[in-house]
Amino acid sequence: MAEVVLRDVVKKYGTIPVVHEVCLDIADGEFVVLVGPSGCGKSTTLRMIAGLETISSGTISIGSKVVNDLPPKDRDIAMVFQNYALYQHMTVFDNLAFGLRNRKVSEAEIQAEVARATQMLGLDPLLSRKPFQLSGGQQQRVALGRCIVRRPQLFLFDEPLSNLDAKLRAQMRIELKALRERVPTTSVYVTHDQVEAMTLGDRVVVMKDGWIQQIGTPLDIYNRPATRFVASFIGAPAMNFIDVELSDEQGELRARAKNFDIHVQPQQADVLRKRGAKAVTLGIRPEHIHLGVATGDAGSSFTGQVTVTEQLGSELVVGLDAADATIMVSRIAPDTEIALHAPAQMWVERRALHFFDRETEAAIR
Repeated sequence: MAEVVLRDVVKKYGTIPVVHEVCLDIADGEFVVLVGPSGCGKSTTLRMIAGLETISSGTISIGSKVVNDLPPKDRDIAMVFQNYALYQHMTVFDNLAFGLRNRKVSEAEIQAEVARATQMLGLDPLLSRKPFQLSGGQQQRVALGRCIVRRPQLFLFDEPLSNLDAKLRAQMRIELKALRERVPTTSVYVTHDQVEAMTLGDRVVVMKDGWIQQIGTPLDIYNRPATRFVASFIGAPAMNFIDVELSDEQGELRARAKNFDIHVQPQQADVLRKRGAKAVTLGIRPEHIHLGVATGDAGSSFTGQVTVTEQLGSELVVGLDAADATIMVSRIAPDTEIALHAPAQMWVERRALHFFDRETEAAIR
């Protein structure tokens, strides 16, 4: 295992920068997830760590050794690709053994390493099959096994679950979590799926347009997003945003928009006053908006009109036309009776409000 350090890493294609001054420290044994929309630079960053892309400037170190000029084969890494990249003419056993044979490892050691990997991944009954005889999930396990047998100091994952259906993807997430306990190798994982990022990562790196927006634990990023982009990208349904005006009335700060008038809690109000904030964007996560009228929490209620409902079985998600925005309300009981186009009284958990600067989109806190 090894720590990975990126310092001011830049990637340009010609004169066009696609990754900007990335600085990232990954601890020995840590599992870090790079997440963001298509084109944000996450896969390019991973490929620079792997040596599949040259860096334009900056340094990349693996295990305290600068690897800028090292070819991939000399970096002691193993990579799992989106398309599995298995040799179709070889059996599962030969796919697993291929890298070891190239390194002139003894046949006895190959047998031992393949046995260790297949036992972890449940591949024993499949060793004589070829990739075309396997399901997508089985092929992905073979790709993982091929990395495990090499015992590298760094695992790299490039959207390895994106070709699987939803049920199999959820199953493979669980298997990856279990595998991490057995093989605690330093890992960098790229995905556009925020559920994968939240469930797999010790820390999450959110990227946009080649820039790192925020680095933190999954809960840090969910509960304390640094920017409006992070707040909107992490969480499903997405956070609701309302442009509000702040006004002080009789010593109490209020956030106002059309049909919306919420009293800001004192501690947060003090922060907003110190920043001189007047016109800001208010963010509220769907699970913090509830049907009905709050008891004992004056100044947290508002009225909207129901525009859409989504029955998910475990919960009912409700779309409201309120405050010049559509507010999604989640985690209300699935058997709640609520009519389309009818007015609905709602209340928000004031402790969970987020405020963002309208110009910079940075969180105000």
